[in-house]
Amino acid sequence: MPCLLESVMVAVPNQNPLLRFVMRGSIVKQIVVGLVLGGIVGILAPEAASALGLLGDLFVGALKAVAPVLVLVLVASAIANKKSTETTHIRPILLLYLIGTFSAALVAVVASFIWPSVIQLKPVADSMTPPGSVVEVLRTLLVSAIDNPVSALMNANYIGILVWAVALGLALRSAHESTKAVVGDLSVAVSYIVQWVIRLAPLGIFGLVAAIVADSGVDAMVGYVRLLAVLIGCMVFIALVVNPLIVFLKIRQNPYPLVFTCLRESAVTAFFTRSSAANIPVNMRLAKRLGLHEETYSVSIPLGATINMAGAAVTITVLTLAAVNTLGIQVDLPTALLLSIVASVSACGAAGVAGGSLLLIPLACSLFGISNDVAMQVVGVGFVIGVLQDSTETALNSSTDVLFTAAGSYERGSAPIRLHNEIE
Repeated sequence: MPCLLESVMVAVPNQNPLLRFVMRGSIVKQIVVGLVLGGIVGILAPEAASALGLLGDLFVGALKAVAPVLVLVLVASAIANKKSTETTHIRPILLLYLIGTFSAALVAVVASFIWPSVIQLKPVADSMTPPGSVVEVLRTLLVSAIDNPVSALMNANYIGILVWAVALGLALRSAHESTKAVVGDLSVAVSYIVQWVIRLAPLGIFGLVAAIVADSGVDAMVGYVRLLAVLIGCMVFIALVVNPLIVFLKIRQNPYPLVFTCLRESAVTAFFTRSSAANIPVNMRLAKRLGLHEETYSVSIPLGATINMAGAAVTITVLTLAAVNTLGIQVDLPTALLLSIVASVSACGAAGVAGGSLLLIPLACSLFGISNDVAMQVVGVGFVIGVLQDSTETALNSSTDVLFTAAGSYERGSAPIRLHNEIE
């Protein structure tokens, strides 16, 4: 099937450097330009920048719209057309997801003990309904798995979408080859649509940055500098130290080229979309460019957007311990370890949308006998600092999906993982 985007790119006059940069240039460089211009417009023309936020909303909306359909057709096609000799690597990837999330919670506990934070508790709205127990979180995940397929697509319920996609793929394995070919062509067509949407990322991020700088600024976060420093510091440490160590133990080669590729290609867009679900198309495109097996990443990427939540584990742990410190509650080592386990399990149930981890904080606070009213005030603090906290959390979560998928797919003794700069 010919790609319309490639046809348009070929038609761009070579003598026009601006058009050549827009249509053929590195999308990473274009995103950097969008970042800089968005910041400048947000500072110099805040009213215009707020209006430009529509560009960011349209970009994020387009990603959210195409992602559920992409997951459904890609997973179904991959399973339906899978040859019996092909192998997938879902199990080691799932293990990396769990190890990474638990390690993040442990790092957050240690950091909170070394640099304890306190917060000013403020009242919040009573309309929020956090889960009451870990069992309730797991129950919600199981209920999501048997959702109506139309409802799952409409509400971006990726657990339900995955279940239906796997079921359809298995059912189609015995279908006629022409039927399988149609499903394969459909997945290719949706992938092309994703390419068109991603090509608009620089424009969308330009609008997002302009609106954020114009509307939010930094005034709201001045009182929480220490708390933000602990939160973001933990996430940066995990991204640059913990995750590379986990990947090295798996692949036994220098992990940093792969780590930096994932951060550059995935974390940047996730930082501004603030949604792991919206970043699924970006991650799938990166996984394809890394030369990973489609049968593997078409399942592991959307699954990671649901259960691979190292950033969420950090947020839940740090904010809970900040509340504990504020109330003067003493925490012993066994309780801190239990908090790490609860935060890890809870993080796996966090929604892959902006602020999805915050409503799980009351669950962790209940370990220390903190009332729901006080815990919901901690959630309110989370929303105050959410501009930076949630953006960094999503960037860590989403980029780690690709990182662990690549590491889990690697077989000892095989060729090195193909990196972006080698296939550009």
